[in-house]
Amino acid sequence: MRTNIVTREGFDKLQKELNYLWREHRPEITKIVSWAASLGDRSENADYTFNKKKLREIDRRVRYLRKTIENVQVVDYSPAQEGKVFFGAWVEIENDDGEKRSFKIVGYDEIFGRNDYISIDSPMARGLLKKEVDDEAVIHTPAGEQVWYINRISYQGFDE
Repeated sequence: MRTNIVTREGFDKLQKELNYLWREHRPEITKIVSWAASLGDRSENADYTFNKKKLREIDRRVRYLRKTIENVQVVDYSPAQEGKVFFGAWVEIENDDGEKRSFKIVGYDEIFGRNDYISIDSPMARGLLKKEVDDEAVIHTPAGEQVWYINRISYQGFDE
């Protein structure tokens, strides 16, 4: 199951990627494919084969981004969220062993390439929702239950 929400920052990033792929990258690759096709025999033309494959990958990503952008709901920060863990919050947690973790709770499409973001659909995020600083959160994972304590909550990020 995937919750179809995204932060404003995440939405802008998806829109920027779509614009880049459609307006800049795809036309560039299309020119290369046209040039390679004009050379004749396409069956042994590495430029043609490679860039045609690249074009299909771009088209697939463009379709995915268009569908996602069309169907996703942008969730903006609200001052009423302060003091509790909700979507878009930066959270610092700690367990009984003193292990600390910090991350931002975001939508599924925002987590890729970021080690400090977790999906709203993850067991950790679900277990932390609506908790406050110093609350105990019991997280149900495939490895069993884990207990974490909330140290800090921020909607602007942490200054380390």
